[in-house]
Amino acid sequence: MERYESLGLVGEGSYGTVLKCRHRESGRLVAIKKFMDSDDDKTVKKIALREIKLLRQLRHDNLVNLLEVWKRRRRWYLVFEFVERTLLDDLEKNPNGLDLNTSRQYLYQILRAVAFCHQQNIIHRDIKPENILISQGDLIKLCDFGFARTMTMPTDGGVYTDYVATRWYRAPELLVGDTKYGKPVDVWAVGCLLLEMLTGQPLFPGDSDLDQIFHIVRCFGKQISLVKISKISTLSTLNVIVLNNTVIPWCFHSQNCLQMDPESRAHCSELLDHPLFTQDSFNIR
Repeated sequence: MERYESLGLVGEGSYGTVLKCRHRESGRLVAIKKFMDSDDDKTVKKIALREIKLLRQLRHDNLVNLLEVWKRRRRWYLVFEFVERTLLDDLEKNPNGLDLNTSRQYLYQILRAVAFCHQQNIIHRDIKPENILISQGDLIKLCDFGFARTMTMPTDGGVYTDYVATRWYRAPELLVGDTKYGKPVDVWAVGCLLLEMLTGQPLFPGDSDLDQIFHIVRCFGKQISLVKISKISTLSTLNVIVLNNTVIPWCFHSQNCLQMDPESRAHCSELLDHPLFTQDSFNIR
């Protein structure tokens, strides 16, 4: 850390802190993620090593760049390019939602980032507004790969932990404890982000796992497998949410993401080819 000047705390989580720093010689601004003592905590060590491994493997315009890694006094330090704001910051400044053009720009880049990860057989598992960085020129950078992992082959019988993804963006299969999920969990989270960008409000703001299930069931009007909740009335549907916010052309796109059955959700590569991005050559521009 001697080569860097700390400029203050950017964020703090269960596994460490993120500092805004300046490289003393070059003057370059960076974000340094400092993990807790990883030698004593196997979970912290696992998360740190996983993030290092995956970010060294993944290079894409819409993924945050890992610049440097070192370990000192039993702690891992990860140095990233510094990005000034997040999607959460934009949403807090725009409580009624982002304009359609901005939402389309952001969504397209988020899908590019996730599609690239999926092409490498990696699932992110924690897509949320705080993990969508926005640099100058509105360039999107997906960050925080602490919960990401490489998928095993189906024949390997891989079992994953079910407690991943921030609750509001957690797919139904995660909420009911499925440990053989896959890429569709990321697609569900992207669908939640899309509606949040358009409305300014989280789509399913549950305050517990059970309440989260209640929000989803209320929206879709049917029960989730393995979960019984009585006296649920269909108070809203995705169509109503979309129509109330005058974004009818987006309805089909959001529903491609927010399918209860994971197998029915679209692939990110398919979503990138949707008319939402191709009809006016937006994807080329």
